[in-house]
Amino acid sequence: MTLPRLLLSFVLRHRRAYCLAAAMLATVGALTVMIPRQVGHIVDALADHRLSGPVLLRQLGELLLMGLTIYALRVGWRLQLFTASYRLGVELRTRLYRQLARQGAAFFQQQRTGDLMARATNDIDSVEMAAGEAMLAGFDGLLTLVLVLSMMTLAIDWRLAAAALLPFPLMAFAFSRISNQIHRAWGDALRHFGRMNDHVQEALSGVRTLRALGLEALNDRQMSRLAAAASNSSLDAQRWEAAFDPVVGLALVSANVITLALGGYLVWQGQLTIGALTSFSMYLVQLIWPMFAAGWVLSLLQRGDAAWQRLRPILEVAPSVPDDGTLPDLRPGALVFADVGFHYPGQAAPALTDIQLSIPHGQTLGVVGPTGSGKSTLLRLLMRQYPLVQGRIDWHGVPIADYRLDALRGAISWVPQEPFLFSASVAANIALVRPEASRDDIEQVARLAAVHEDILRLPQGYDTPVGEKGVALSGGQRQRLAIARALLADTPLLLLDDALSAVDTQTEHQILQHLREARRGRSVLIVSHRLSTVADADHIVVLQGGRIVEQGDHDALLARDGWYAGQWRYQQLEASLDEV
Repeated sequence: MTLPRLLLSFVLRHRRAYCLAAAMLATVGALTVMIPRQVGHIVDALADHRLSGPVLLRQLGELLLMGLTIYALRVGWRLQLFTASYRLGVELRTRLYRQLARQGAAFFQQQRTGDLMARATNDIDSVEMAAGEAMLAGFDGLLTLVLVLSMMTLAIDWRLAAAALLPFPLMAFAFSRISNQIHRAWGDALRHFGRMNDHVQEALSGVRTLRALGLEALNDRQMSRLAAAASNSSLDAQRWEAAFDPVVGLALVSANVITLALGGYLVWQGQLTIGALTSFSMYLVQLIWPMFAAGWVLSLLQRGDAAWQRLRPILEVAPSVPDDGTLPDLRPGALVFADVGFHYPGQAAPALTDIQLSIPHGQTLGVVGPTGSGKSTLLRLLMRQYPLVQGRIDWHGVPIADYRLDALRGAISWVPQEPFLFSASVAANIALVRPEASRDDIEQVARLAAVHEDILRLPQGYDTPVGEKGVALSGGQRQRLAIARALLADTPLLLLDDALSAVDTQTEHQILQHLREARRGRSVLIVSHRLSTVADADHIVVLQGGRIVEQGDHDALLARDGWYAGQWRYQQLEASLDEV
């Protein structure tokens, strides 16, 4: 969809507001062109000594009343038009947010967060201005132009009007050249702003890393370069916008010179009255607004079009994980991975190959293996963060693609290695999936996650704000809060993706002891580098190079004396040395 089609569809949906604003503008235009005509009659009457004092006062009062009416109507149509255009901004931001929320991980690997934020702010503001100020100025300017030219041509003198308009074709040609440059300049400005916004977002997210590595000066120089590029591109766009004013000024000065020369001659020849020439000159002054409006409208439309060309690909891109499922309810049952294989986009080597697994409901599966063996990928495919293109994953005998995404993900509690906490209280973060949960319920799951005592030591206990992304907490505390949140959700499937990597072995043992009780009646998949985390699992698989190379329970894998047994002996030796 192009920008004109977008604006047309929006105007048609909000035609009541736009029609009311147009009616007010038409009334304003009619009153505006009546004023010079009235002034011309007053001048001619005064010159002929045909105007008495009371009549003059009455006509001046009429002019004042028309001015007040114009003021009130201008306020009215601005309220109508801008209220409608702000709705477009709300619609676009809501649509963009929903589109981003539907996208999978593959989409965000190709997009920068800061740039997406820039599109949600600056770009949508530019489209909103095209629907508001551009529509306003365009309609008002066009209406004023038509009415003024009609009065100049039909009510005064067509010869004078034709001569006064001679400079305007040259002005239109200049406008066309300038508007093309404005489109290019604003496109560059929006792109540079997106890059700068992305750098700021990354720098603030990684500020502790930058400080730890002593990279503040380097980061400042990068920011200065990006800010300078954004400033220069915006300044370039403003320079081209400023070029409209001299063009309009030259055209109007030329028109005034022609008007005075030819109009003076016609008055000298008795073919035009002084009052008519006065009215014509006032009409010529009124052409200033349509000319400036034309430049302003072209600028806003070019800026809006440049912004829409950045927004449209994001709004129209298909979700990286299609939500074609129709089943709204997911019943607990066995999980089956049949011939599952997967390649990450842009990578030649497969992340998973020929995965065959069956997990009866209520059992625990441990997934271990060296770094990069595909452990987390297995969980991402189960949560449909990436589309499954080879093999199938069934839940309760039904392919997971047949379930609606919200139903599937609503049945899963996932605790990643780096959990995300919101800038809210500890209690609010735990109760994220169940805002109505009581404090007793929250404290109960916190005890199961072995974080209750840590929370009580915080300044405000469960009401302590955790800061952005949980910055006020340690890594182990964040992981345990995320585990408490997952347990409170009470879903049929619990996924722990190396979720105990930041806690000590004693706390890990305590949490696992609690989980043995809490996970009754639900299936659990535990991905971990620590083999002690999965030692009590009903079944354990070892992944290497995306393939299952060993599987069985803990004792069977030790007896096999493969990778698992060797890694177990190494980790036990390491733990014993730590205790010494």
